[in-house]
Amino acid sequence: MTWTTKSSQTVYENPWIRVREDQVVRPDGSEGIYGVVDLRHEAVFVVALDERERVLLVHIDRYTVGSSWEVVAGGTDGEDPPVAARRELLEEAGLEASEWIRAGAMRALNGVCNARETVFIARGLSHTADPAAHRAEEGITESRWVPIADALGMSTTGEIADSETIAALAMATAKLAAR
Repeated sequence: MTWTTKSSQTVYENPWIRVREDQVVRPDGSEGIYGVVDLRHEAVFVVALDERERVLLVHIDRYTVGSSWEVVAGGTDGEDPPVAARRELLEEAGLEASEWIRAGAMRALNGVCNARETVFIARGLSHTADPAAHRAEEGITESRWVPIADALGMSTTGEIADSETIAALAMATAKLAAR
């Protein structure tokens, strides 16, 4: 029992996403339509940890949902994920890291999206740039360092509601525990 695509039609696209409507046969044999959002490029998430195992969170004003506490993140724009992760950390936080650990990969909103994502842990941090210009463009208003366990706890109070940040924190925690 699998899904079968009978036809597919692009209903909207831009440089970042493509929205399509597919005529499908469901696993139970019935026919229907399915809307899918394809992200053109993979996203990266950076769990930046300082020497006290605190994670950097940025407060960002998202057009779609309003204000949100999140880990450093962004699109790869076609770059290799490790390259994009380094760029995002520099742009959003003005930081470089001497140690990079791939925590894992995930997919966002897989019921309606085809969105690949890779999570990295960054350690050995040093300030190397002023992120003010990029932060203003992105809507980042502040940042703070939070013990990683407390950041995970913020997901239970609604202070962190971004599912990708929650997943990235959980993946990083699991990866570090397995080392």
